[in-house]
Amino acid sequence: MPFHIPPALHHRKFRLLWLGLLISITGSQMQVSAIHWHIRELTGTPNPLALGFIGLVRILPIILFSFISGPVADTWNRRAILFVTQTLQALIAVSLAVLTFTSHINIGLIYLLTAFQAATMAFDMPARQAMLPSIVPARDLPNAYSLQSIAFNGGAIIGPMLGGIVIASLGQGYTYLINAVSFIAVLVALGMIGKVDQDASLSSGINPRAMWEGIRFIRTKPIILSTMILDFAATFFASANTMLPIVARDILKVGEVGYGLLLSAQATGSVLAGLVISQIHVIRRQGMIFLLAVVVFGVATVLFGISPVFILSMLALMVMGAADAVSTIIRNTVRQLNTPDHLRGRMVSINQVFFQGGPQLGEVEAGIIGQLFGVPAAIISGGLGAILAVWWIARRWPELIRYDSHESLSMDLAAK
Repeated sequence: MPFHIPPALHHRKFRLLWLGLLISITGSQMQVSAIHWHIRELTGTPNPLALGFIGLVRILPIILFSFISGPVADTWNRRAILFVTQTLQALIAVSLAVLTFTSHINIGLIYLLTAFQAATMAFDMPARQAMLPSIVPARDLPNAYSLQSIAFNGGAIIGPMLGGIVIASLGQGYTYLINAVSFIAVLVALGMIGKVDQDASLSSGINPRAMWEGIRFIRTKPIILSTMILDFAATFFASANTMLPIVARDILKVGEVGYGLLLSAQATGSVLAGLVISQIHVIRRQGMIFLLAVVVFGVATVLFGISPVFILSMLALMVMGAADAVSTIIRNTVRQLNTPDHLRGRMVSINQVFFQGGPQLGEVEAGIIGQLFGVPAAIISGGLGAILAVWWIARRWPELIRYDSHESLSMDLAAK
């Protein structure tokens, strides 16, 4: 099959945003991996709870602010919101760099600044995701999400690998400084995009009633609700990434560079899967593919948990990444195609409690189990939990197995 330029990249505004995010995400992923390594270094000994607690620090601000970030994204200009959130994240990265360079950094300050960053992300994600259907037509939306997956995971490959090299050669503080500089790319892209159309005429403003409208809408859409719950359950049980510093240093006996390679392995699999999907014009039977992808993710997690060999661990993480990319692309497309524009910000803000809450609270769960029974037990039990979650969701919402959004979209267009 000859390679062709993905359709979504033919749209100028999306192309600019995608390139800016690719650079910015690379820096952000470098910082995420660097923070985990930094905590491991500051504790001095393997401490799963200290690493797991970072998940709690990240999710609490998201849960708190998601109740207003959705109405904000549906009422205020989404592009302007992104200017503010991206600038604040750059300043947080600068703060981490300065504190590290001056030797004033400690675990408490890392937790505090991570919480501030999570608060900005609570507003960033709804605005960014809700803006996407305004710059890409519905027919190219699945392709746009596959490219977003490539951007995120491409950054997740380069960022951790580069982060390991930077930590080993220059020092921890430079990872934060490079991340701060990377935000310039997305800010420039937002400036070049220009005006983005937004339907705010039906917005209920920023109040409790507006948020309740979003919750009520999701409750009436079993396809959206079921994907959200499965997303939460699978990522809650299969959060292996936070334990990677201990796996790399204390189980597989590799250093900073090996740690960076392990972190990038999952993203490598995601990028490969995203590239394949970007070349496919139509994906059929999305519900079944979505469920199977989560099962594969769980099986690969179990394999990673029992692996004592670096290469096998890398392969297991790559399969996890590929499966996660497939499920992410499908569930994002399903949700956006089934949500009207004036509710998209609220849908995404509620959704981020699920897809952010799963892995972040899962990090706490993995830390507790890792502390009590060992890190391998935490990872293996998580993979099994993800598989059981698929079984329960399929029984509770059997319509998800039969779901085909292409047919649904075709019927909607015919009705119009």
